[in-house]
Amino acid sequence: MLYVFKFPDIGEGIHEGKILKWHVKKGQEVMEGDPVVNVETDKVVTDIPIPKDGVIKNTYGKEGEVINVGDALVEMEVEGEEAEEEAEVKAPPKEGREAEGEPASRTEVAKAKTKTKKIEEKGFGVVGQIEEADTDAFLPATGEGMEAQAAVAAEKEPGRKALATPVARKMAMDLGIDINTVRGTGPAGRVMKEDIKKAFDEKQAGPKVARKPGKIEIPAEAEDMVEVEELTQIRKTIINRMVQSKFTAPHATAFEEVEVSRLVELRKEKKEELAEQGVKLSYMPFIIKAVSLALRRHKSLNCKLDMENNRVIYQKFYNIGFATDTPEGLMVPVIKNADRKSIIEIAESIKDLSDRARERKIQLDELKGGTFSITNYGSIAGTYGVPVINYPEVAILGVGRIVQRPVVKGGEIVPGNVLPLSMSFDHRIVDGADAARFIKDLMAMLADPLTMLMM
Repeated sequence: MLYVFKFPDIGEGIHEGKILKWHVKKGQEVMEGDPVVNVETDKVVTDIPIPKDGVIKNTYGKEGEVINVGDALVEMEVEGEEAEEEAEVKAPPKEGREAEGEPASRTEVAKAKTKTKKIEEKGFGVVGQIEEADTDAFLPATGEGMEAQAAVAAEKEPGRKALATPVARKMAMDLGIDINTVRGTGPAGRVMKEDIKKAFDEKQAGPKVARKPGKIEIPAEAEDMVEVEELTQIRKTIINRMVQSKFTAPHATAFEEVEVSRLVELRKEKKEELAEQGVKLSYMPFIIKAVSLALRRHKSLNCKLDMENNRVIYQKFYNIGFATDTPEGLMVPVIKNADRKSIIEIAESIKDLSDRARERKIQLDELKGGTFSITNYGSIAGTYGVPVINYPEVAILGVGRIVQRPVVKGGEIVPGNVLPLSMSFDHRIVDGADAARFIKDLMAMLADPLTMLMM
């Protein structure tokens, strides 16, 4: 039987990826778990495994092409039982391309009744489905009647619960869009991912005004004096996430300073000793540990807002993301259950995760599940900043560089080491007083690091 295996939803708001390398070709036998294609997403470079034994009949997409979640990857011959289900499939390759053995081009296709069988995939790190398709399934889409059908459905059922694809629902939740207000253009008014993208773009744009598209033209006389690069998958995601955060969460930022001479002395005392054991001890392990312990006492800083269901989700685990500068752009690896880890364990995790992030060898699971983020711009330069929340988290801590300057202790002016802190928070759920209490507890632990080691 013929099956179509689609580019799976691998989670964390990933909607597209770029094909880097095909591992299979037409006529090749594959076994469950074999990698079929190497794909670059906005977060990781990963192999996509096949969920079933079979023989490859066709591959879809060329190396370098960007594909969306739900696009057909391979068509394969497998054995299995039949089950009727409606599915979306892609048009088959033209005869000339089949003869050459090249990947099929991607064209729009209509919804068609196909015989399908869902295969549960366990242990692959991705979630997808494979579908059995008969010849009649491959029909060119005309789009006729789609918009009218959607309009009729919307008019007949105002305030209805939206009919939508799982990918569209996930995207709507990630982007903070009420899916029930989106007009669907799919069959029977179904909301598709393209509808969510359009709704998000309109939300970003605000009230419509007459203006020209923001296309940047390069004057002919300046062509030799500019360099043009295509946006990478990571950079496109950074752009979308920054805009999403600023337009969704009303940011407020609190600034503070904490005198950390005891922390400086403790690190200096242990730094060389741990270096002999291969552990690089910076200030970040102490800061991550202190943040995770302070979050235990201040649940509003460790929550997520679920506006679609009008609820707050308070998380009783403390996974701290730390911004990492990589050649491809900003990445945020996550240290899971940081409150339960020792300073040395956190230091080892920082080294391991940041190294693999820079080498693009980090796993997607190691970039997911964060509840609070830290950005340490002070390691390069900078005192204060206004960090952008890593949405859907509700707060982010910016850490500046430690500076030596006079401080007052016991009524006397003495040399001190001052650490500047900047914390942005989502003012919808975090009140100013909550933020201040959190920062107060955080400062106490950084000023006297032995207290956190005893917690």
